[in-house]
Amino acid sequence: MKMLTKVVIPARYNSSRLPGKPLLLINNKPIFWHVVQRVLEAGVLLEDVIVATDNKKIESLAVELKVPVVMTSLEHISGTDRINEVAQLNDWPNNTVILNVQGDEPLIPSQLIKKLIAFTDDNIQFDITTAISALTSKADLLNANVVKAIVGADNCALYFTRASAPFNRDNPSDFSLAFRHIGIYAYRKYALQKFCQYEEAPLEKYEKLEQLRALSHGMRIGAMEFNEVTPHGVDTLQDYQKLKQLMET
Repeated sequence: MKMLTKVVIPARYNSSRLPGKPLLLINNKPIFWHVVQRVLEAGVLLEDVIVATDNKKIESLAVELKVPVVMTSLEHISGTDRINEVAQLNDWPNNTVILNVQGDEPLIPSQLIKKLIAFTDDNIQFDITTAISALTSKADLLNANVVKAIVGADNCALYFTRASAPFNRDNPSDFSLAFRHIGIYAYRKYALQKFCQYEEAPLEKYEKLEQLRALSHGMRIGAMEFNEVTPHGVDTLQDYQKLKQLMET
């Protein structure tokens, strides 16, 4: 049976590297609006999309653009906590699937969102699902900013790391079992609440990877392979300028 699906798009104003980025314009529309369009292109109804923000300007602009929006606490450390607040404010069933789609990715592929929803519906054994893609270069394997996913049988994620892993002892040049993690998540409501109740795990602190909190506490993460191009989001002013030029050409 198809489950109830909601998409929550966190749009925090005070980004450390680019404050105010959700309000930056591309084709005269803010970045978060473009993310909403990619979600709608995936077949999600507007009534099932919520922008979660901590800023009145973002809220006002969302209302003006007729995008559902919820004001959330300024105290949240992560987007996951912000999404959990939205989930707890709504009377959704505990098995509702809640997608965390980052508010700074105006070119996130709609097919990625669509496929992750289907994968999550088909794999009820997982508390959380996410996406991975095959690593295509040794440089990415060695790059600590490229998060690697180690996946076992039946698409079950075993570990996430910044290290060069897994390592083929007999053929060190082979990285055919290495995957890049794509930062999109789908949580079941009960799992999201449980995740946010846990304290930061030692492995999470060590690698600075939030998903290791879930694995450290025995939660199951499903990893869906998606090998289409996933453009980089907006982290810096240079990222914004590149995407603006690309989308306005």
